[in-house]
Amino acid sequence: MTKIKHSKFKNTGVLFELLVRQITSDAINNVDDSTSVKLMKEFFKTNTLLRKELNFYSMLKSEKMGSESKASKFIDVILNEHSKINKASIRREKYNLIKEIKKSYDLDKFFSTKLSDYKLNASIYNLFEMNTKKFNSPKKIMTSRSTILEHIKNVKVVKSSDTIIEAYKKESQDIRLLSYNILLEKFNDKYDNLDIKQKSLLKEYINNVNNTGKLKKFIDKNIDIVVKSLVKSSKLVEDKVVSVKLSEISTQLKAIKSRKSIKDNHLLSIMRSYDLLKELTNVVKG
Repeated sequence: MTKIKHSKFKNTGVLFELLVRQITSDAINNVDDSTSVKLMKEFFKTNTLLRKELNFYSMLKSEKMGSESKASKFIDVILNEHSKINKASIRREKYNLIKEIKKSYDLDKFFSTKLSDYKLNASIYNLFEMNTKKFNSPKKIMTSRSTILEHIKNVKVVKSSDTIIEAYKKESQDIRLLSYNILLEKFNDKYDNLDIKQKSLLKEYINNVNNTGKLKKFIDKNIDIVVKSLVKSSKLVEDKVVSVKLSEISTQLKAIKSRKSIKDNHLLSIMRSYDLLKELTNVVKG
C-alpha cells in the first residue's frame, strides 16, 4: 500500500500561485528581468505537462455546479483525464522547476507564503495522487473528494461592473490582484495611473501577505488617512447627496479596521477610495 502525504513542493496549483505571487512582488519592487517570469514561461507554457495538470486544477477550482451528482461526475471525468498524464515525465518537470526555483530563491521563504485556497489545492493533489497509485484509505479519499465537491457546489460567482474586478475575476480566488496574465502585459505600464500611495499600498500587501500583523497595521493607518481626507472633502462639496455618500464610504472603510484579516476586496476598496479622493480634489479645485 502506498502512503500519500501532501507535498507543496509537488503541488502544481501551489507552485503556480507562489510563482505568480513572486512575479507580482518583483514587479512592485521594480525587479528587472524577473526569474519567476522566466520560470513561468518555461515550465507552464502550452505544451508542458505542468500546464496540462494546472488546467485540471483550475477546472476543479473554478467550475460551479449546483447539483452534487453533476459535480461528482465532473470530478470523475477530471480524474480520468488526469490519469492519462505521463507520471514520470511530469515528476521530472516538477523536479526541474524546483531545482530552478532553488537557484534563485530561499525555498523556505518562497514556500512560507500562506494561500487561502491551500486546503483545496492539497485536496486536489491528494485525489490526483491516490487516483494513480495503489491506495486503500477510503477515509482520506472521501475527505479530499468532499472538500473539492463542496467547493464546486459553493463557488461564488462574481457579478460586478467594476473594471478592476472584471480584469481579475478569471484568476485564482486567492490572487485576483496577482494575476499572471496581467503581469505579463507589464504590470507597471498597465497601471501607470496608480499614484504613489496606491503603489505603496499594493506593495505592502504583496510583501507582507503572510505577515498579517504588520499588514493590518499598515492598512489601518491608510484607512485613517483616507477617512480623514474624505471627511475634509465632504465639507467642501456643495452637493448634499455626494456628502452623504462620502460619509457612507467612510463608515465602510472604518468597518474594515474591525476585520481580523485583510482580503483583496478590502484592498480594492481602499485603492478605489484613493481614486475618489483624486476626483474630489479636481472637483473642489474646479
